Amino acid sequence: MSCGLDSVPPRLGRNCGVVMTTSLGLPTLQRAGWGLGVSVLALLLLPQIGWAVSYKSGDHVTLYVNKVGPYHNPQETYHYYTLPVCRPKEVRHKALSLGEVLDGDRMAESLYEIRFKENTERKTLCQLSLNEKEMEQLREAVEELYYFEFVLDDIPIWGFVGYMEESGFLPHSHKVGLWTHLDFNIEYNGDSVIFANVSVKDVKPVPLDGGGGAPQIGGAGGGLAVSHTYSVRWFESPLPHGRRAERLQDYSFFPKTLEIHWLSIINSLVLVVLLLGFVIIILMRVLKNDFARYNVEEEGGCDDLDQGDNGWKIIHTDVFRFPPYKSLLCAVLGVGAQFLTLATGIIVMALLGMFNVHRHGAINSAAIVLYALTSCVSGYCSCRFYTQIHGQRWVWNIILTSSLFSAPLFLTWSVVNSVHWWSGSTQALPATTVLLLLGAWVLVGFPLTVIGGIVGKNRAGNFQAPCRTRNIPRQIPAQPWYKHTSVHMAIGGFLPFSAISVELYYIFATVWGREHYTLYGILLCVFAILLSVGACISVALTYFLLSGEDYRWWWRSVLSTGSTGIFIFVYSVFYYRNRSSMSGLVQSAEFFGYSLLTALVFSLMLGTVSFCSSLAFIRYIYRSLKMD
Repeated sequence: MSCGLDSVPPRLGRNCGVVMTTSLGLPTLQRAGWGLGVSVLALLLLPQIGWAVSYKSGDHVTLYVNKVGPYHNPQETYHYYTLPVCRPKEVRHKALSLGEVLDGDRMAESLYEIRFKENTERKTLCQLSLNEKEMEQLREAVEELYYFEFVLDDIPIWGFVGYMEESGFLPHSHKVGLWTHLDFNIEYNGDSVIFANVSVKDVKPVPLDGGGGAPQIGGAGGGLAVSHTYSVRWFESPLPHGRRAERLQDYSFFPKTLEIHWLSIINSLVLVVLLLGFVIIILMRVLKNDFARYNVEEEGGCDDLDQGDNGWKIIHTDVFRFPPYKSLLCAVLGVGAQFLTLATGIIVMALLGMFNVHRHGAINSAAIVLYALTSCVSGYCSCRFYTQIHGQRWVWNIILTSSLFSAPLFLTWSVVNSVHWWSGSTQALPATTVLLLLGAWVLVGFPLTVIGGIVGKNRAGNFQAPCRTRNIPRQIPAQPWYKHTSVHMAIGGFLPFSAISVELYYIFATVWGREHYTLYGILLCVFAILLSVGACISVALTYFLLSGEDYRWWWRSVLSTGSTGIFIFVYSVFYYRNRSSMSGLVQSAEFFGYSLLTALVFSLMLGTVSFCSSLAFIRYIYRSLKMD
């Protein structure tokens, strides 16, 4: 099932709408709401499998025009028909899936007549008379390195709109030309299309700077007459349809930069293993000595437990004192657990080959569906722990959990989408798509958060603390500078970031570039390394904190490793300035807006892992002591 896109302006597009009726009784309304929620999920769970389309000789093969945009700004795209090009009298759009709409696709039928296995030589597409305004629009597009994207049988075809040449200093030469002839090279096997691309080899561009013998109309400055033509050539391929993704991976209109730097990855892995081994060995030796000393002191009597040289044991009656802002802490842990589940699910689905390289936006659709379905995880984990630490306002806790990420997401999306709307970009979501996504959250995500919260509250049990907490809190001694929160955040954030710094470049080049990420096995290993490093660093920093008789570890454990998100955002700024050629308001708003959300997601995930590791470690060391 897909969403209709009929008779709409090219730069807007349409998607499926959701109609809700509110004048019903409560039971009927509940049933209708659940039924509508299932319908919304059905729309989101659009199949991303490209079925083979069979053609007979002479059958029409539809070529869709999709979008154009600056080469260096991948997220700044506009509908192809916003340029003065050949277009039909009535623009008919292709039905698109949710993932394709989120990816900025706005496919429409073209005037190209392509017949299966029938070659065509220099066939006229249309003839246009460009006025000065249209010529200026094309000149700007060529100077900004606009590329176009066509789609034939789910195969993307890329090419540049025109040609620009800069030469010399004195005198300076600046030539701008428009490609008016395209050669389509299509490979087939049996009755199916395997691959397609476009070339402009042995073709001269039509000058747009008023020279080069281009046919002028109405005298100087009156405009330009151009004739668009195309050729089609068919070639037989040995690849079957099921393996045509291999052919697409071998060819790339965009430069390939995702080479596997095995040496860098192995170097990062060795450093991580050494770091983990160092932390584990040192902590085990120190703890062994601590246990021996403290247990000997316990056998000799407990009157000296208040001496200043007893380290972390002296605060055993305060270490499990519940922290301030309990509801916010539990919401952070719940949403972090949700994103850990979501990230694991996405990587596993990718490893199982569930994302077809020919289908646009497959990962986007999967992420939206998993986010809605895993909302029960956040509600369950948050409300369960909130009840365990004697929280009373569990309804408010559920609301806070459901809005902790969705509220920043909506705010960021509102700003970014408004910029896209203002510029006319196809990345601006149609109103019906916005309603569909809102319906997914209102009818699926939020109810699952509530259900998970209720189940977690009822199955909470008691908080398992091996030590009793006394009523009067112990005074915390003055701490040296290297035990302050900012220092711990710097250490706890930098070490996990260093473990993923190599792979982070590949991820950025995929999300903010033109690459197709296929190293999912390596990504899973790096993800596991990231979580392991975060857990070990958190345990080490928590031990050093408790050794200074400071029992305020609850929020400290979340912030120490959760600060990795700050380093990731700083790296995104570095990537924008030094590793990419992105520019302009549209691309910058998209990049920095969603980079902030990415940093927030990493902070929530690693903060959750850090807190759970510290809690397990503290329970272990205090349970291992002999205490009254």
